[in-house]
Amino acid sequence: MLLLHVDPEALVVRLQFQERPWDLYLCEVYTIITTSALLLSPSGSPFAILLILLVPGYLVGAALFPRKSDLNWIERIVLSLGFSISVVPLLGLGLNFSPFGVGYSPIVATVGLFTVLIGATAIWRRLRLAPDERLSAILDLKLPNWREYTSQERVLVVLLVASILATASTLAYLTTASPPPRHFTEFFVLGASGNASGYPTSLNVSQPGTVVFGIADHEFADVNYAIHVDLVGVRIVYNATSRFNETVEVNRTTWSTFNVSLADGQNWTRPYTFRINYTGLWKVQFLLFKDGNLSVPYRELHLYVRVI
Repeated sequence: MLLLHVDPEALVVRLQFQERPWDLYLCEVYTIITTSALLLSPSGSPFAILLILLVPGYLVGAALFPRKSDLNWIERIVLSLGFSISVVPLLGLGLNFSPFGVGYSPIVATVGLFTVLIGATAIWRRLRLAPDERLSAILDLKLPNWREYTSQERVLVVLLVASILATASTLAYLTTASPPPRHFTEFFVLGASGNASGYPTSLNVSQPGTVVFGIADHEFADVNYAIHVDLVGVRIVYNATSRFNETVEVNRTTWSTFNVSLADGQNWTRPYTFRINYTGLWKVQFLLFKDGNLSVPYRELHLYVRVI
């Protein structure tokens, strides 16, 4: 059981466990709460640091070394950090080869599930041991007696407390402060169905190909856009220096020009159908210009099309 002993005269709080694995229960509860909070709030949280750096490794160590005689506490903490640093990247590598891929939610869910399962294994292994063989700990929390300190020690304590408070305040500010808004423009090209698939990358001569391109204004201002659609003839040339094939522009023709004015938060989409009358490799290029500056494209997208 978890023993909590309070001595008001000595200002001592003693925490002790052995019969029940309260350390493992605490890790399991922390993992479940933190994982659930992270999945519900994709912005992340500094409270999740232990879920990456300590808890998974601690539970792996508890599952491998359930007896108190296996390792001392310093060895357990060091191994916990080492196991965590090893296990979490391996889980990410495994996700990379799975249908879920490497993303925020899959990683959080995988680390949380692994931690809960290995924690259950650690609990099962420890409870199979005799109570006197189980890992135990005694932690005394004692308030310092200010009168026992010298003047120099008191100054050092004050400076230490002040630095801890300053660090905690800075961390809290960085965590809670809203980042400055980003000014940007979305410029996208989709397939004919309006999804990021089904692009017309292989066509016959004069066969129509259709895409959908669009703009979304997130510049926090009204913006005048210009879009140029160019057909660029390219050929593939081997670069002996880099030892890679490169595409070299052969000719360029401007097919279409669109002028669009959008207010902040507005978006605009348009289907676009084109035909290429000659065989070869072509690049259909979409150039976005902003506020009348036609010297340098603000955004650029392109689509390679092989015409046979």
